[in-house]
This record gives sequence, C-alpha cells and structure tokens, in this order.
Amino acid sequence: MEDEVKKDILAVLKEVVELIKAERYDEIKELSNHTIHNASIFQDQDSVSVAVIIYSMSKMIERSGKDLEDIAGKFAGLIRDAVALLEKNMIDEYETAIKRIFDSISKEDERLGAFIQEIIEQAEIKKGSKLYDHGISIARSAEVLGISQWDLMSYVGKTTMTEAAPVDVKKRLEFARGLFGAG
Repeated sequence: MEDEVKKDILAVLKEVVELIKAERYDEIKELSNHTIHNASIFQDQDSVSVAVIIYSMSKMIERSGKDLEDIAGKFAGLIRDAVALLEKNMIDEYETAIKRIFDSISKEDERLGAFIQEIIEQAEIKKGSKLYDHGISIARSAEVLGISQWDLMSYVGKTTMTEAAPVDVKKRLEFARGLFGAG
C-alpha cells in the first residue's frame, strides 16, 4: 500500500469513528466520496474498499432505526481495530479486519441481509461511476471494483443521461442545418 493512500485511509477511518462518536451519522456517507480521489489516482483496491464500506455502513445506519447506537458502536469498534493494524503497518491483518467489516455489514441485520448485500453492490457500482467520472476507463473501473463492466455501463448510462445538461434543440438543429448546407 502506498504511503499517501495509507495516510488518507487512516484519516478517513479515524474521521468515521469521530463522526460515530459525535452521532453525526449523516456525514459518514460523504466521506466515501473522499476516498474515490485516491482510487482514481492510484487505482487501488484499498481506497475503493474503504469507500464502499463507509457508504454501505452509512446506508445501514440510516435504515437501522432503534438499533442505531448498537450498530454504530459495533462499526466504530471494527474500524478502530483496522486503524490500529494499519498504523502498525500490519497490512495483511488490516486486510483481514476490512473483510470482517464487510462480513459484519452483510450479516448484521436479518431483515436487511439481502438488502445490505445489494447496498454493497450498488455502492461498488456508484463508486465505479465516480472512477469513470475521474477519467478511468469502464473496463479498469470495473476491474478495480470487481464488478461487471455491464453493470457499470448500465449505471453510468442512466446517470449520464439523467444528469446531463439540457440540450438546446434549436441550436442543435441550426448546427445540423449549417453542417449540411440546409440553413
């Protein structure tokens, strides 16, 4: 793991723990977007994994209702463990801790079990779209995230079409007429 990536991941994970402690759950999701910058530069799995975990965790917290403090506290503990291992440069153990967090997200709530897995998949696709927005190819973005190019292309196509600026039809028609000399 590159030092700059490690430093950024540590900062993000520590901030997540602080946000949980301060019960500012709504700000957690925003942090996942921060890690995309490193993922787009270094194209590394670690930044993407942290972004997906944070996004998925925020969605789970958002839907947890009365169990919010228990769920948030559990995640804070798991993240603190991962931070401690990364600070000690115990990369293999850190990766195992990250896998435990993914497992915890998947297994935490029986009512949300299947939905949480869907959240993780959706988060990966959304993060892939962000990588693509940063200039990384669809193929490379899908590869970094371990998702299919088809799923990513489908999502990018939908979001690109719906988020595009409105087109001035008159200007496009004038341009086309001028192009073909039918002005």
